[in-house]
Amino acid sequence: MKTPFVKDLTADQTITGFFLVCEKEIRNTNTGKPYLRMELGDKSGTVEARMWDQFDTMAKGVSRDDFVKVQARVEIYRNRPQLVLQQFRVAKPEEIELSDFLPHSRQDVNELYKQLLAHAEGMKNPWLKTLATRILNDPQIACRYKHAPAAKVMHHAYLGGLVEHVAGLCGLARQIAAHYPELDLDLLLTAAMLHDVGKLDELCYERSVGYTTEGQLLGHIVMELETVSKAMEQIEGFPAKLKTVVQHLLISHHGQYEFGSPKLPMIREALAFHYLDDLDSKLAAVRAAMEVDSGEAEWSAYSAALGRKFLRLDEYLKTALAELPKDEQQKGTAN
Repeated sequence: MKTPFVKDLTADQTITGFFLVCEKEIRNTNTGKPYLRMELGDKSGTVEARMWDQFDTMAKGVSRDDFVKVQARVEIYRNRPQLVLQQFRVAKPEEIELSDFLPHSRQDVNELYKQLLAHAEGMKNPWLKTLATRILNDPQIACRYKHAPAAKVMHHAYLGGLVEHVAGLCGLARQIAAHYPELDLDLLLTAAMLHDVGKLDELCYERSVGYTTEGQLLGHIVMELETVSKAMEQIEGFPAKLKTVVQHLLISHHGQYEFGSPKLPMIREALAFHYLDDLDSKLAAVRAAMEVDSGEAEWSAYSAALGRKFLRLDEYLKTALAELPKDEQQKGTAN
């Protein structure tokens, strides 16, 4: 196993280790002097790295998505570790273990995908059932669906993150439809299973999570609208009005124009699904921040996705729990 990981970097270390090049560029200081800036990463996170002098020869041989062996000094800049590079080179294939660099869902993605298929098979609406099962059973889609992250940074940004996110949304859809019987469960499930299918083509994730050229130009909403629309057109007799409803579910799921939705949700199920998607995404971002050692017992790491830190409530309430009578402490622990 490689050492150190990004999460283990501390001030004033001198390190030698392997990292993935997530970004690489030549910038200029305020005085016009060029310097090398790279973003390096592994499965635990990313760190900014800079080299101020004599980097030309080394930099020419390194590109984004290369693995590199670096020697560097760790400094703290704006409360975050930063590497000051001393030297680096492209890593040899035998020096790299991919599992050290690509974070993966902790859940069984094959089992999660079986859950999606079961949700699709259980639909009562025959048109939506045919649509969902046809897309999910496509071997090329299934393989990528189980492998893809749900996003580059915001949430579930790891291999298998997409199917984990969608399986969770299907479960939430069933709960919300049971609570609000006016909602059509099959529409909610269709939105859950198909709302991010465009990310299979928007994102690339062989070494690091990034965007394809097409993904940069079009975005996943446009891409999945095309994919799902073609699938509906291939189902003989698919009702035109139902097609419009499905298309609206897809293009409105971001909820607001400033978040990339071409239209606001104007169907009850579209509105409900937007909030389910938003909730699952945001809580996943909180979970990711909580899992990072921030150096503060009561606070999570800063979440760039949400623009804040989060209180570790169990740590914060320890003293309050300790002041309770013993029988009440046991109740609090049980809860």
